[in-house]
Amino acid sequence: RPCAGDEMKKALITGGTGFVGGYLKADLEKAEYITEITSRRKNADCFQMKLNELGSIQTVLSEFKPDVIFHLAAQSSVADSWKEPEKTFQINVNGTINLLEVIRKLKLKTRILLIGSSEEYGKVTEENCPIPESHMPNPENIYAVTKHCQNKIGRLYAQNYDMDILMTRSFNHTGPGQSDRFVVSDFCRQAAEISLGMREPVIYVGNLTAKRDFTDVRDISKCYRLLAEKGIKGETYNVGSGKAVSIENILKMIIDKSGKEIE
Repeated sequence: RPCAGDEMKKALITGGTGFVGGYLKADLEKAEYITEITSRRKNADCFQMKLNELGSIQTVLSEFKPDVIFHLAAQSSVADSWKEPEKTFQINVNGTINLLEVIRKLKLKTRILLIGSSEEYGKVTEENCPIPESHMPNPENIYAVTKHCQNKIGRLYAQNYDMDILMTRSFNHTGPGQSDRFVVSDFCRQAAEISLGMREPVIYVGNLTAKRDFTDVRDISKCYRLLAEKGIKGETYNVGSGKAVSIENILKMIIDKSGKEIE
């Protein structure tokens, strides 16, 4: 339950101006949480918090004193992680350490949900699907390595400092407002432009045979809230549908919806 007695619980979403943040905030507020978000940029609607500055983190946490933190702030692009490995480590690993250190030193009794990625598992065979949390991670790109490192750090802090931390390995999620750096949004943008006569009827694609587990972002947000309410400290939870679908099938669905003949 979100309320302790008559007191409403307070939730803080780091990186809350990103794709998932708005949906998670809406879900939490519907469940009667007092919810604030953070951004590294100045914004009248949220706290400014820079994960590379301990003082910035301490100011926000001392003022708001959240009961639960949803740590969404991350460099989340696999492609960008190859281009900017140092930046990816600074945000995803060092930023997480800074956040946990401030919480520890302030002695806050805050529950923390660290958002990881299915990329941590690497390539898996069909007989291993759906993947259990006990499956051995084998990260194969820099983004995945940083998320796996975050997971290990979260477990260490939970075990050694008795902090209330739990982790996810979240599978692909999509929905309205997602950046077109991601495959479903990219295909939808191309199909929309074709439907509006803005480009030739050709969609440019990558590997269509790959299979991914896709879930609506609104279901993912609800799951994060439920994990914060019911999850076990120190544990890692897979978040996804448990079913893989090929990128080719998703593309066919988008083309069918467009009502156009598209190559």
